[in-house]
Amino acid sequence: MWDSVKMWGDAAFESPNSSPVGAVWPLDKAMNHRSTSEERASVTYHDLSRNGFSGLWTRLGKWSEGPHSYWLTRFVILRFLGMVYFVAFLSLANQILPLIGKNGLLPAELYLHQLEKYFGSRLNAFFQLPSLFWINVSDSFLVRMTWLGMGLSLVVLLGFANAILMALLWLLYLSFVHIGQDWYSYGWEIQLLETGFLAIFLCPLVDGHPFPRRPPPILVLWLFRWLIFRIMLGAGLIKIRNDACWRQLTCLYYHYETQPIPNPLSRFLHFMPYWFHKLGALWNHLNELVAPWFVFGPRRLRHIAGFLLLSFQIILILSGNLSFLNWLTIIPGLACFDDSLLCRILPRRLGDRAMQACGKAEVSRSHQALVSALFLLVAALSLLPVANLLSSRQAMNTSFSQLHLVNTYGAFGSVGRERDEILFEGTADSVLNEQTQWKEYEFKCKPGNPFRRPCIISPYHYRLDWQIWFAAMSSPERYPWTLHFVWKLLHNDGGTLSLLANNPFPDDPPRYIRADLYRYEFTPINDRSGAWWKRTRIGIWLPALSREDQTLRRFLAYYGWVPSPEEREVH
Repeated sequence: MWDSVKMWGDAAFESPNSSPVGAVWPLDKAMNHRSTSEERASVTYHDLSRNGFSGLWTRLGKWSEGPHSYWLTRFVILRFLGMVYFVAFLSLANQILPLIGKNGLLPAELYLHQLEKYFGSRLNAFFQLPSLFWINVSDSFLVRMTWLGMGLSLVVLLGFANAILMALLWLLYLSFVHIGQDWYSYGWEIQLLETGFLAIFLCPLVDGHPFPRRPPPILVLWLFRWLIFRIMLGAGLIKIRNDACWRQLTCLYYHYETQPIPNPLSRFLHFMPYWFHKLGALWNHLNELVAPWFVFGPRRLRHIAGFLLLSFQIILILSGNLSFLNWLTIIPGLACFDDSLLCRILPRRLGDRAMQACGKAEVSRSHQALVSALFLLVAALSLLPVANLLSSRQAMNTSFSQLHLVNTYGAFGSVGRERDEILFEGTADSVLNEQTQWKEYEFKCKPGNPFRRPCIISPYHYRLDWQIWFAAMSSPERYPWTLHFVWKLLHNDGGTLSLLANNPFPDDPPRYIRADLYRYEFTPINDRSGAWWKRTRIGIWLPALSREDQTLRRFLAYYGWVPSPEEREVH
């Protein structure tokens, strides 16, 4: 068994070129000039070829391949990951306190206390949900950790990355995800954790230069390909299994209008002819059900698959505001490309630097051993995600361990046919009647005022806007924090108002807050009114509530968000 692991480990690293350090060659030509250790990796490859599995690819157009260089691939993956981490921590820094701070909508301190009580001890709770914030969950510490995450991710974005730095970023984000509750229940949170974990092993332990001495471990790049395979295939299978409109190619009739946060282009796409939408659904199935299989193929097929997956994510980015999901999904897709392609796309100076690093490269046996262990770990942890992919009861965006190392993914397993929105309104009137004047609260990005142009915000993420979109498809009982949100508005809470686009009561807080449900539809492109949406009132989502409402107070006290009557008497 260990001999097999060693064989994989020897082949898992691109070895240095024996050219002079100062030589500047096109990287694709330089790959043919290999050192003794590189030739040994090639022998390993051809041994495997003789055993059968890659001989198939040789027959598919004679596209067999020897070892390729991935210095530029690693460079691009890490820079892109640094960007996504930066946006994720920036979103945290701007929203963390009103969402999960001490006076937030879902306080993390209260949540950790409830977990400790449920699991019997703080230590047991820590093992269930590991987080740095078991040590300190004060508002100041939360904010400092968001800024630390932003700083570290900016360092990676600017070109410096090693295993220690990437591990710190992963640990920080894991800590936030585990206390984020509803606000961090999205599939891209665990996808970022899995991507970030693999990136730890893509780097040397200490050397953080953009092109370090340690060559890129090819096994880690294969694990990135395994990740993009599961992401795309999981998304494709959940669509086919869950919603007939994906099988009938009609889902895009509705998707652009009913997606969580549309952008201006969404309206234009919504009114495209039906044949266009059916072709779009076919394009979706091609990218999610067919292209992923070729990420493991020979170089040309792998490059084609990579271009398909990359173009698919770019189209999704252009057609809506799906947070940083599509930007993040691009990262494992980049592992489809090697330096023979990237040296033709990226600036020549990067290719020159990669070539120089290749000439100085030194293989680390300890790093090889770690990567081999990682490969075996991911293989073992992949059993449950694979079983889930094969299951007719497939779950999407699910973790199978507390560290979210190997997960299952999916998106838009069902598509809404109509768009409902919750409108929160307040009034300063002390008596409610037909003449009561209600003023509407606007959110940062989700549809509200029909005349307001849809926003363009991706890859940034307004988490409250997204959760309100989900709540509109359900009831206050399923989203109890919406009552806490109303309570905050009744008190003109500054933190909560910072999550909104306006405050219609800048001087004194409103006397009452209510929430009505409306049906939203895009107006036609040639509509002369200037409105982007037309809306129709459906009914009441929450009745008018005031600060004096004792039922509301009891409800909030039950969740620990306000003091109970007994606690108020004590104080």
